[in-house]
Amino acid sequence: MPLRSLLLVVVGAGCLANTGMAGGWPRFRGPNGSGVSPDDVPTPTTWSPTENLKWKVALPGEGVSCPIVVGDRVFVTTYSGYGFEGRDPKDLKRHLVCLDRQTGKVLWDKTIEAVLPEDPFTGMGVPQHGYASHTPVSDGQRVFAFFGKTGVVAFDLNGEQLWQHGVGTESDPRRWGSSSSPILVDGVVIVTAGPERRAIVGLDAETGNELWEAPSDSLGNVWGTPAIAKIDDERTDVVIGAPFEIWGLNPKTGKLRWFCEAMDTDSFNTSVVVQDGVIYAIEGRSGGSIALRAGGKGDVTKTNVVWSGRDINRFGTPVVYHDRLYFVSNGIVNCIDAKNGGKVFQARLQGGDRVTDAPPPGGRPGGGRGGRGVSDYSSPVAADGKIYYVSSSGDMHVLKAGDSYDSLAVNQVTEESETFAATPAISNGELFIRSNKHLYCVSEKK
Repeated sequence: MPLRSLLLVVVGAGCLANTGMAGGWPRFRGPNGSGVSPDDVPTPTTWSPTENLKWKVALPGEGVSCPIVVGDRVFVTTYSGYGFEGRDPKDLKRHLVCLDRQTGKVLWDKTIEAVLPEDPFTGMGVPQHGYASHTPVSDGQRVFAFFGKTGVVAFDLNGEQLWQHGVGTESDPRRWGSSSSPILVDGVVIVTAGPERRAIVGLDAETGNELWEAPSDSLGNVWGTPAIAKIDDERTDVVIGAPFEIWGLNPKTGKLRWFCEAMDTDSFNTSVVVQDGVIYAIEGRSGGSIALRAGGKGDVTKTNVVWSGRDINRFGTPVVYHDRLYFVSNGIVNCIDAKNGGKVFQARLQGGDRVTDAPPPGGRPGGGRGGRGVSDYSSPVAADGKIYYVSSSGDMHVLKAGDSYDSLAVNQVTEESETFAATPAISNGELFIRSNKHLYCVSEKK
């Protein structure tokens, strides 16, 4: 049963200030989570450990969070002391690392002590992704990192900690750990603290003070990141996928504005995508896809749905590019018409060392160059007429965007045993790719 009624309970309110950052990659999957580079700059097609690799930097720990790019700096989170590196949860630490985007030099590395007890590093959930799974977000002056039970921590660009605020210490029903990334909307840091608190929380970006809470029990099974839908000059909605529904919330108060019945699934692993006023989502082990117009009030199921289908997806979020919707699931790349949901093509990814048939959390990990063989968690991104997709094994597929499967290259940045579970960032023609061990910058040599 949907639990939207609980989402109407709201505490507090707050004032707002601006979100966007032109030309950067300031949050999970770039501008508004679209996965599309805003820069009109050519991007590399081929690379290797000896070709078009600008730099490679060792990270102070593991993680599957994605890098973000803010001006001349790159930020990424990691964890150390517990997990694959240690057995005592008391040694768990989180890191926010700032690097120079031109050289890869580490400018600063801030350590955040863990709030305990944490979900144990056991079973088939947490070991798949660890304790640094949330991509940070920046407003160009500050960086906000979410570390689950340890809370949200804000730093300025020089590494000075500004504030830290806890948003809950509970666990999701399966104890898989959390991964939803924070976003910024007009001076409000919006955190999907589903496992930790069964709520979405709004924090003042300046002070860290809590402005509002939007609770719902169903958020314990949400791992996606919200997106922003601009309705008109006076209204913006925060959109997120939840079990059985898509929700639109008021970013000033957290109050539910509308909901739409969607895929028949009791969990939501992926993130919604907003393009030209239309919201797209693909989710569900048994399949489910939807496109709906943003906006409205109350139940918009009968009025706002553009199309729905039975496309099957697991963890990666789709990318909408040139009126086509691309997503990769279980080693299969899919392309559907964004306007009507019709299938354009479907093909198995070709080339590389292997193709990962990703099991769901709780399934048996595979093998391959990735070492520990985690599932494929990364999402496709787009730039310069190309679709980029990184498998956990480190095979980096470059496809020509179009109406048929056209593989331009399959690249690797290393011959070492590393796992790649993060979605790349793209900025000014360069790709920033993180593994469990390193951060890489790929750039076409001029």
